[in-house]
Amino acid sequence: MTNTPKRFIGEAIQVDFNKPPTLEKKPGCPDSFTWQGQDYGIIALLKEWHDYKRKGEMRRNIKPNRIENAERRGSWGVGRDYYRVQTDNGQIFDIYYDRAPQNVDQRKGGWFLFRELTGGRQPE
Repeated sequence: MTNTPKRFIGEAIQVDFNKPPTLEKKPGCPDSFTWQGQDYGIIALLKEWHDYKRKGEMRRNIKPNRIENAERRGSWGVGRDYYRVQTDNGQIFDIYYDRAPQNVDQRKGGWFLFRELTGGRQPE
């Protein structure tokens, strides 16, 4: 069964890792997340993809000969790491880590619940 978008969510989430990530700007898929007060354990990573393309003003502030490498590897504070996950209640979500600093005090970026997809098993 293919996964098709069921609903857009677009809200910040809190994530937890059983083992702290080695790299804070490339943390990998978390082990669980909390959204609107509910905890979701991640039981499977179904898909992973990355978008390190610079957009708008960020694209203009890099030397043209460095764009390709930056879009492949990522630059500090630019891009998103996406994870399609199945949770312990059977739901399938796309979550992502936005590498852009939120503000001066939050330089690590943040996690977001992008959307819910069809194809998961229904909770009993």
